Parts: sequence; structure tokens; C-alpha cells
Amino acid sequence: MDITVAVDAMGGDHGTHVTVPAVLRFLDQHPDVNVVLVGLPDAIEAELKAQRRQCGPRLRIHAASEVVTMDEAPQSALKNKKDSSMRVAINLVKSGEANACVSAGNTGALMATARFVLKTISGIERPAIAKMMPTRKGGETCVLDLGANVDCTAEHLMHFAIMGASLFAAVKDRSHPAVGLLNVGEEEMKGNGLVREAGELLRASQLNFVGNVEGDDLYSGEVDVVVCDGFTGNVALKTSEGLAKMLSDFLREEFFRNWWTRALAGLAWPVIGRFKKRVDPRRYNGASLLGLNGIVVKSHGGADSVAFYWALKQAVEEARAGVIQRIAEQVHHQLAVKTPLINAE
Repeated sequence: MDITVAVDAMGGDHGTHVTVPAVLRFLDQHPDVNVVLVGLPDAIEAELKAQRRQCGPRLRIHAASEVVTMDEAPQSALKNKKDSSMRVAINLVKSGEANACVSAGNTGALMATARFVLKTISGIERPAIAKMMPTRKGGETCVLDLGANVDCTAEHLMHFAIMGASLFAAVKDRSHPAVGLLNVGEEEMKGNGLVREAGELLRASQLNFVGNVEGDDLYSGEVDVVVCDGFTGNVALKTSEGLAKMLSDFLREEFFRNWWTRALAGLAWPVIGRFKKRVDPRRYNGASLLGLNGIVVKSHGGADSVAFYWALKQAVEEARAGVIQRIAEQVHHQLAVKTPLINAE
């Protein structure tokens, strides 16, 4: 099945200088994917010319006259920029012209616009930001929420668990993925009232809930899905990114400090190379806005073309796996008996 992705070509810190090269590389390697570049036609065409490429049957430009800046207030973007590249790209998903949307633009504006245009899946009150993280075992763990919902109820955490498990099962072809609840300890009595209440809901659900997990389990590979509120998740994500950068800088400084460490680096380079490839944050670029009636993937604003390529890959994998349908089915299945469905706002 051919997949069409609408790309907010203007979003992010670097706009078309990143999005267009990434799209061209992706199209070269995925002959069954089509892309719609949404944005200012002159800017897109200029970058295509710089890349010595042009539009064709699998690549076209869809004009948008406005751009949402990275520091723009979400409500301002939603109200005042109805013809922004971000909103037009999401509109293409809404109309069915595209199977997914990818943007490196303002996260708050993207979430607000996507929620307004696409609405939420019946039974889901709040969308969540989910991301795959590398594990020590060489696999991945889906972590959510990573910042969309700072304040949550136990029911919201339950919904996040359903969405994360549905995403992991669909994309990784894993039945009954193991779900853990991020807490300060593994014991059931640990944590605040919110976490304890969420634990009770999860234990009563039909999910494969394995109990509480601690921060070091994010990368252990012992669970497939880790659930938390957006405040905790965002702190964990930014801490992880900071540690990864510190480690990379440390290795570079230490191995190239003098001739002896350079020699050691040469001997160790195959191992170092495999390690860097496994934990390269660019390979895990692409956070999913789960809970919407459409696939929207958020690329990091400062992503380069390699990282944006992986965000495109995430969007295509979700579209192929029918993630939206899987989530809708699981929400109905898991919540129909246990808890009443919450109407979408």
C-alpha cells in the first residue's frame, strides 16, 4: 500500500534546508511512499533546485502562505495562522489526502492545531506525546507522556497506557506488550496518590501491566511501555538527552587528547561505533502525538536531515501498521467495561 506523508517543510530551526533533503533521501529509499511538501513554494523550489531535484509523480508542493515560528504562542498560531504550513499539512491528513503529517515546528502549536483539526479518538480526553527509546538489550521502549500533559488524572495515565501499548504492538508486531508505571519504587504502596490510583486502574485492566518501574528501567528493556505524566516524562527525556551529549563530548575529548588515547581510540573504534549507532539520538527522532484521529509525528526542532529522515520513517511505520485503528479498538475494548468512555472534546 502506498503511503502519502504531508510534511511541514517550513517547520523547525532550519526549515527547508533540513526537511527537503531528508524527504528526497527518504523517497529514494522508499519507492512506495509519496510526499507532499507544504509551505512557501518559492522557498521549497529554491531548496529543490539547490539539491538538483524537482517534483514528480511521488513529490509535489502544496502552497501555504504562513509559517508558525518556534516561539509563537500556541493559541496565537491556532487563531491567527490558519494558512500556516503546519495547519495545512494537518488539514491534508484530515481530508484523507495524506496518511500522516510530520513537522519539526513549535510543539505547543502543533499539538493545539492537531487537536483542533483532527479531534481526539472517542474515549480519549487528552493526547499524549510518545517516543521510542533505545534499551540496553538492543530493543526499544515506548515512553509517554513526554510533555503534553503536565497535570494528569489516574484515568489519563490509564489512557496513555492503552495508547502506548497499542502503538508498540502495532509498530513492533508484539502482542500483549509489557506496561510499567514510572514510580519512585516498585512496591504498590510507593508513590503519590495519583500514581497509586493509576496503578489500581492498570491492575484491573486487561493490559499486560507488570507493575511499577523506576527511572533506570527506561533503558533496561524489561518493559515495552513506560507510562508517566508529562512533567515527569519531559524531565526524564531532557535528562537523558543531556547525559547522551555529555557522554559523546567526553569520549571525543578523551580519545583525541594525545597520541596514546588516539591509538586506543583506533583499537576501540568498532565497538564505539556500534555503541554510538545504537544510542544516536537522531535514530530516535520522531515523537508521536497519540490519541488523535490522525497520525502526527513531531520531529525535534533542531533536527538535521538525518534525524528528520527517521521522523518520516516513524510516520510511515505508524500509517502502515494502522495505529489509529488499533488505538481506537483498544480504547473501546479496554474502557467499555472497566470505565465509562470520555467524550472527545
